[in-house]
Amino acid sequence: MIGFVSRAFVIGIAGGTGSGKTTVTEAVINAVGPQHVALLPMDNYYQDNASLPFEERLKLSYDHPDAFDLALYLQHIQQIVSGRAVSIPVYSFKEYTRSRETILVKPAPVVVLEGIMLLVDATLRAQMNLKVFVDADADVRFIRRLQRDIAERGRTAESVIEQYLEQVRPMHLSFVEPSKRYADVIIPHGGHNQEALAMLTARVRSLVRDRKVGQGG
Repeated sequence: MIGFVSRAFVIGIAGGTGSGKTTVTEAVINAVGPQHVALLPMDNYYQDNASLPFEERLKLSYDHPDAFDLALYLQHIQQIVSGRAVSIPVYSFKEYTRSRETILVKPAPVVVLEGIMLLVDATLRAQMNLKVFVDADADVRFIRRLQRDIAERGRTAESVIEQYLEQVRPMHLSFVEPSKRYADVIIPHGGHNQEALAMLTARVRSLVRDRKVGQGG
């Protein structure tokens, strides 16, 4: 068992839309044990645009770093790392704004962060002990996004394609792809690369175990 430590071990999992970040995140959580992990997805921290009419929200870019409430995200990361529970926002991808609900996340010895822009900001990177980038071909990522947005977010194929060409692809090339150089580990061929996942999860277990021992756990 992994005992609670005074400062959590923070793992950041970044990568483009549809790259397989969720699959990698689930593998890491299962490797450590869900009861030992606090998950803070960056997608929950899109800016609250409830004051704008729905039509105006549709025109905003959600694939630029400014689309995220970075200040709140950093605050919550630092709180949970210091051992305090946080109530993270819930974002509605159908309404393009935050819902009134929140999710209580309790502190744990391992904190997992996940998001497309996770490695873009230096202040965010400084919070992480291990930085992972999930890499995948652009056509694979687009197909996955198309399937997900239609099935889970109530989008039409036309709207997904338009958003991808006008916002997602150029922002990926400008921000997400260049952030790969900051990663400690790059997983090629997406989240279903079983060999890479096995090596990553073994490394995570080792790092967390060593950290526990080093802190006298």
